Amino acid sequence: MATLAQPAPPPSAPDPRPAPHPRTPDPHAPDPHSAPRPHPDPHSAPHPDPDPHSAPRPRPADHPRPATAPPPAPSETRLRRLTPQLHAAVMGTAVLGTAGAGLPLAGLPGVRTACTAVWALALLALTVLLPARAAHWVRHPDRARAHLLDPAVAPFHGCLSMALTSVGGGALVVGRDWLGTGPAVGLAAVLWAAGMVAGLVVAVVIPYLMVVRHPMEAPSPVWLLPVVAPMVSAATGPLLAPHLPAGQARATLLAACLGLFGVSLLAALLILPPVFARLVAAGPPPLPATPALLLVLGPLGQSATAAAALAGAAPDLPYGRALAVAYGLPVLGFALLWLALAGALVVRARRRGMRFGLSWWAFTFPVGTCVTGLEGMARLTGLVVLDGAAVALYALLVAGWLAAAPATVRGLLSGSLPAGPAPAPRAPAPGTARTR
Repeated sequence: MATLAQPAPPPSAPDPRPAPHPRTPDPHAPDPHSAPRPHPDPHSAPHPDPDPHSAPRPRPADHPRPATAPPPAPSETRLRRLTPQLHAAVMGTAVLGTAGAGLPLAGLPGVRTACTAVWALALLALTVLLPARAAHWVRHPDRARAHLLDPAVAPFHGCLSMALTSVGGGALVVGRDWLGTGPAVGLAAVLWAAGMVAGLVVAVVIPYLMVVRHPMEAPSPVWLLPVVAPMVSAATGPLLAPHLPAGQARATLLAACLGLFGVSLLAALLILPPVFARLVAAGPPPLPATPALLLVLGPLGQSATAAAALAGAAPDLPYGRALAVAYGLPVLGFALLWLALAGALVVRARRRGMRFGLSWWAFTFPVGTCVTGLEGMARLTGLVVLDGAAVALYALLVAGWLAAAPATVRGLLSGSLPAGPAPAPRAPAPGTARTR
């Protein structure tokens, strides 16, 4: 049977829409003729992108957090901020005890015991502060070197020597009541020798740094601190003389004290005139620095104390007592004049908003040196009026200590003390650059 042919389909009408533009093949598109890629497992590691110019964006979990150092412990922070100014608290507390024992009121019941307790507090503070300062040098040498290069902080290194010698002298004045004569003499000898050596080193090193490394600064009473340290050694050294055998040993000690007296006195005489001239020419210092004006009393009162101590320890010295009185009374007269001027400026600064700082310890030790100086002159002359002046100044010393000590304890407990040092000194201006 013949097969019938199928009719051809009718031609379709043309599409009125324009033909699409041919697409450019995407090189990253998968080939439809290739095998399908398996679905990635979300728990498996991501596959690298075949395009070398595009880096995969890691997931947030892929970013390792940078390891941050733990914050320093509060004790470590305080150790780093430890400054030599705190030795002034030891000095001020020690002189409160030793000066009180020399007053005519010391014979009253309980007065000498109270003075001994105050001295013991100074000894305790010294035993805590010495290892802390040593640890500061070992663990934070950069900060310790910054203190030496800071013209506002470096002079306070002289306070270490004065803290050692003042506590050592107090061991012979009042500490022997509790320690016994033998241990007191041994403690005093060790502290005096260490303080004397430290004072001589500071008296040379700090002025050298002031000349060579420190930027030029206006004269300040703080400059006196490194050079007053040998005077404190000269005033406390004669207390050891009765415990040495007569002859070369005792004479050598007194001669050394007399030499220390000259070192400190002449250096202080070089500093005092520009300090007063700057005060007159530039006006009152900034409020926080106003208490430092009382530091001028240090070389004055301490030199009178040293003169009386040397005269008492060397009674065979020709005209020793007369020379001590002829020197001590005029110097103490000028010290009282300066005390009145500095006190007026302190009251002015307080009314203008002066707040507490470690500089308030200048209300203690410098005033205490004038008390011991008046006591020494009273012993040499027998004048009752000098005893009365010593009692009046001692009341001022007690008031200064009560103003500085509780505020310092509160600052130590709250963490606001010890305060950090002043900023590191900047390079001097081209016109004032050092050439040495």
